[in-house]
Amino acid sequence: MAARFSVARAALKEKKYTEDHEWIEASADGKTFTLGISEYAAKALGDVVYVELPEVDLEVGSGEAIGAVESVKSASDILSPIGGTVTEVNDALQEKPGNLNKDPEGDSWIAKIAISGEPEGKLMSKEEYTAFTEEA
Repeated sequence: MAARFSVARAALKEKKYTEDHEWIEASADGKTFTLGISEYAAKALGDVVYVELPEVDLEVGSGEAIGAVESVKSASDILSPIGGTVTEVNDALQEKPGNLNKDPEGDSWIAKIAISGEPEGKLMSKEEYTAFTEEA
């Protein structure tokens, strides 16, 4: 079991994407993951006007909503593809939610989560995700 667990974490060293248009990326130690929304999602939402961030120390299960993004067009939940504990949130998005449109896969990450189990659901590479969004 331990070997399978470390293999799953090793596979997440590169940025991975979900069918719900979030991304996760492992820190150097493989224990904490940064979570955000994809460029595709940011473009589809339009101008972001509000970001609801999770609370630090929130225990989250894989697939659970940890926050929301509201734009001039719509609102969308932010779902975590991993279970764990929120260790940090990007407070800058509270003051400037529009930054999410500028750099959704970089400086405008949503939260950092200390993983407490296996990632669930389908996680895709950048190439797989691009193909997925082109089919949509």
